[in-house]
Amino acid sequence: MEFQFDWQAAFNALPYLLQGLPWTVAIAGGGLFIGFFIGILFGLLSIAPSRFTRAPAITYIEIFRGTPVLVQVLFIFYGLPQILGGPIDKITASVAAIALNSGAYISEIVRGGVQSIERGQREAGLSLGLSRSQTFYYIIWPQALRRMVPPLGNQAIISLKDTSLFSVIGVGELVREGQIYIADTFSALETYFMVAMLYLVVTLSLSFLLRMYERRGAAGRA
Repeated sequence: MEFQFDWQAAFNALPYLLQGLPWTVAIAGGGLFIGFFIGILFGLLSIAPSRFTRAPAITYIEIFRGTPVLVQVLFIFYGLPQILGGPIDKITASVAAIALNSGAYISEIVRGGVQSIERGQREAGLSLGLSRSQTFYYIIWPQALRRMVPPLGNQAIISLKDTSLFSVIGVGELVREGQIYIADTFSALETYFMVAMLYLVVTLSLSFLLRMYERRGAAGRA
């Protein structure tokens, strides 16, 4: 029996899949936005002089980097309601999972970015009469942030792809819409092919923008 890929079936699936794409982007974007601020907070706490501030930050980072995001969203969606005594919306659970998971990785990006700045930069700021906080805000942080952009872009791509796991709790993102369409049409190969292509388009677009930023930054420093 000769197998033929049905291109018409693949293109027929596209309008249905596009209904889930905005949710994929919105969940990833919302989670990353919150995760960025979580990452700044815990990244800075993880390099604080006091062990009492470092310990909670490191604990959070290790827990969320050491467990799968799928387990995290299942715990938030199914486990936390038993503790809180009320249900959690599936979109809220998904955004929270991306925020907490990406926040742990962004914390390490922040830590690495700040620690990559030469110690002489700090000493120069203090010698100019700036306070420690002013030295950090005006000298250290702007340089560290520029160095963090490439890994932050990579994290954005990873988190975007992680949203595909949230179909297990019924979120109507790209993969879930594909599953629903397959249940009606039985065109699994063509539908999942188009799902993969849509993810590829979005991630390649992000990668292109990231490379453009890096080239502009390199040109500006030349």
